[in-house]
Amino acid sequence: MRRMLLILGFAAVALAGCGNRTQLRTASLLPSSLESVGLHLAAVPDTVGDWNGFTGGIHREGRVLISGQPGRDAMLEMPSRGVTAVINLRTPAEVENRDRVPFDEPALADSLGLVYASIPLGGDEHPYTPAAVDSFAAVVDAHPGTILVHCTVGWRASHMWAAYLVRHHGMDVSEAYARGEAMGIGKMAFARLIGRELKVELKD
Repeated sequence: MRRMLLILGFAAVALAGCGNRTQLRTASLLPSSLESVGLHLAAVPDTVGDWNGFTGGIHREGRVLISGQPGRDAMLEMPSRGVTAVINLRTPAEVENRDRVPFDEPALADSLGLVYASIPLGGDEHPYTPAAVDSFAAVVDAHPGTILVHCTVGWRASHMWAAYLVRHHGMDVSEAYARGEAMGIGKMAFARLIGRELKVELKD
């Protein structure tokens, strides 16, 4: 079985949301590197409506799925859905809490032959930093198959995805933020992940 377990430690961050909506802009040219994740910018992130068992929603961006916590049955479907790797952004305390996650996710992923990576975000020891995005990029770049990245309800996962598009593919910050906002992100955590002051064009 293939298995990758990455445990990274980070410090605390206060989080804030943003209620404004941002309109997606269609890019006439894509950075060539985006072809590696199969991303096309002409439409909003696709909602996956026929896969049950996730807390929160699930969206597709090329070969990357962004979601909330998958249940056991949802994980059992992953091989048939073409998923070959899982990146979990929940903290070790969350993952090991059987009231929150009533199964051993790393062990189940291993039994299904999935690559499994843990890049925890949240709490005093795991802040939102560019280093976390770089770790995420290392897994995505090393793995050519379909990847599912998740947290609890998809909020941290959508932040991570949008920050990855900026930091590792040179996407315009406003455009990446808009793609993430379609999945529910807010401004502050995104700014910390990309490591710069956030200036985006927001429209009601």
